[in-house]
Amino acid sequence: MAVPSYDKFIEPILRYLVAHPTGAPARDAHEASAQALGISDADRQELLASSSHPIYKNRAGWAHDRLKRAGLSSSPRRGHWQITEQGLAFAQSHPAPLSPKDVEQLAVGFIDVRLKPPPNSESLASVELVEECSPTSSVASPDDRLAEAVSELRQTVAAELLETLGSVSPSFFETIVLDLLHRMGYGASRADLQRVGGSGDGGIDGVISLDKLGLEKVYVQAKRWQQAVGRPEVQAFYGALAGQRANKGVFITTSAYTAQAIGFAKSVERVVLVDGARLAELMIDNEVGVSARTVKVPKVDSDYFDEEST
Repeated sequence: MAVPSYDKFIEPILRYLVAHPTGAPARDAHEASAQALGISDADRQELLASSSHPIYKNRAGWAHDRLKRAGLSSSPRRGHWQITEQGLAFAQSHPAPLSPKDVEQLAVGFIDVRLKPPPNSESLASVELVEECSPTSSVASPDDRLAEAVSELRQTVAAELLETLGSVSPSFFETIVLDLLHRMGYGASRADLQRVGGSGDGGIDGVISLDKLGLEKVYVQAKRWQQAVGRPEVQAFYGALAGQRANKGVFITTSAYTAQAIGFAKSVERVVLVDGARLAELMIDNEVGVSARTVKVPKVDSDYFDEEST
């Protein structure tokens, strides 16, 4: 048999996580769902055309993504899946097997659900959306569907990045931030970006030398937080910049900022704020902690067939 579509993985993964309420490695959920679906060893060797990743693991991962978007599961740390209280309640009220309608709802009903920002926080984007309608339909062109697929992949990777960043140590997070800024073009070499975080850092976690002599510097604060960053933290960072006689500072967090923090940063004009959503986008665009694969999309070369030009 061929590897089933990802929606078929939703129920076996849900039931497996219910049976392991304290959580389980993702690889165990992959294998348990494959066994429940009767996927043969030969079919488990089938790989995606665009990468060397097994198809059944890819589809199990998308099934879990749908469960997360529905609030039924979570990834408390990298490579570890765990049922939520909402998931336990859902499983109890929906005994096996799930109806086709329930499976369809889980598979497509929460595709556009995004991570909500922390309470009392404000998005740095001009428009804040938690849910939005997808234009996917039977009349969408292949190019439209391709663009929507890429957009969904970016959203999923961004959510996974933020989950992963939430589990790294504060010192490693500071290193990641400096790696990102270097990849974005700050500093002539990686050695021009130094991590100085630790006790007594005065609110400064990193320093970027923009020129070889270090005459112009950018100071960095990196906070791996869950709650929203408020005005007091941003104001303290601004004070640390003044203590260093610095003109430029970048404050980066995995969470979000309160409206008061954003307002203060705008009023002083020399502090740039980067929230978790923007951080994830920058990591994707600059391929920091993210790998990209190339998919060849064929298109007829009309110039080749232009006889008048030959």
